[in-house]
Amino acid sequence: MVTTIDDLVARSRDGVHRPGPVEAQAAVAAGARLVDIRPAAQRAREGEIPGALIVERNVLEWRLDPAGSHRIPEATGHGVAWIVVCSEGYASSLAAASLRELGLHRATDLDGGFVAWAAAGLPTARSDGGGLA
Repeated sequence: MVTTIDDLVARSRDGVHRPGPVEAQAAVAAGARLVDIRPAAQRAREGEIPGALIVERNVLEWRLDPAGSHRIPEATGHGVAWIVVCSEGYASSLAAASLRELGLHRATDLDGGFVAWAAAGLPTARSDGGGLA
């Protein structure tokens, strides 16, 4: 049997609560961390969420693994509540599933991604093109 990308996305979301924009904003206020995995060109087109950590998808696991030698300072343990953000909420579902495989059991993703965040009228900013590599 062949697995499709739709199958992978569905499997990555199975049993996982994915907060919408307003709930994600409240979770951040309570200590969760937003991590934006979109590439610089996409952030430049769409904008950014102020305060979100920028960690592009290709290095995400290395930066958030609290046991890894290439982790960022915010990767303090397996109990960090990470909310992964992509453009529309598909790549972020796969990324959050990968983080859960690393033992980051509170990792989830923003339902609808940056597009839903902006559509909800929540704060956005122009991208400066920076971020963590």
